[in-house]
Amino acid sequence: MKLYDFDGMFEEKLADYIKRNPRGYTEKQWEDVIPAMYAKFGDTVVRSIGKTPNQFYAEQSDEELVASLRAHLKKGVPVSEYLCSAIEGRDMEHLLIPLLSGSEDEIAYALNLIGASKSALPEYMRLLISSESEDVRNTCVDYVKEFADDVKEEALKYYKSGVRSEYMLEILSRCKERDEDIFEMLLAAFRTADDGVLALRASYLAAYGDERALPYLTDRIEDEAISYADFQDLKFAIEALGGTYEKERDFSSDPYYDLIKSHGAIDIDIFKDIK
Repeated sequence: MKLYDFDGMFEEKLADYIKRNPRGYTEKQWEDVIPAMYAKFGDTVVRSIGKTPNQFYAEQSDEELVASLRAHLKKGVPVSEYLCSAIEGRDMEHLLIPLLSGSEDEIAYALNLIGASKSALPEYMRLLISSESEDVRNTCVDYVKEFADDVKEEALKYYKSGVRSEYMLEILSRCKERDEDIFEMLLAAFRTADDGVLALRASYLAAYGDERALPYLTDRIEDEAISYADFQDLKFAIEALGGTYEKERDFSSDPYYDLIKSHGAIDIDIFKDIK
């Protein structure tokens, strides 16, 4: 199989253009110009091939595209956006899922190209449990929680076995079908949370959306020993569930509070995008 480094070809063209136009653009302008030039190159005929990069991949079958991706990764030839776009433009999940059992590079590309997919859930759950890569696990949990109800029983089993507990709580907190066991589990996890995971556990209750958690959140926010950061997270969780907390608190001795105020930062609602 013939492989082409289209990104390398583009970089040569770009370097030549810059050389011929020394005044060029400002750094800010280049941020817009380079992507536009890259897109244009995708529709430019490469003389040595007789086709444009986009045409080259458009003429390949689904199987050939995946084989091309694997060959690029195996031989260390840069994978261009033209190849990725060709794959993304087709329904090829069944061909990409096997890559989730491949090399680290294959897994990374497969995760990006497949995205949140019901058919990939078994592999995502497997990687969530077995992968040594935190990036891979974080990506998998982001995809899995979009189908939380479909993996509820499996997530419950892993949580009760103490396997990747924090990830399982995050998944269970996204379940839309109300389940008393899940609520009690999320609540118990919050009530026993230490400072290191308090904000996360509060976010799980906010995501689950059961207002019965409000008294427990309100009780915890009254703790004079909590940090300013945890106070903010608890306050946001309370508001996400429809509650309010107006009591003024003194955090002048908290180093994080001093850092925030000294930089003039504003509070950011970390729960506003919870789905």
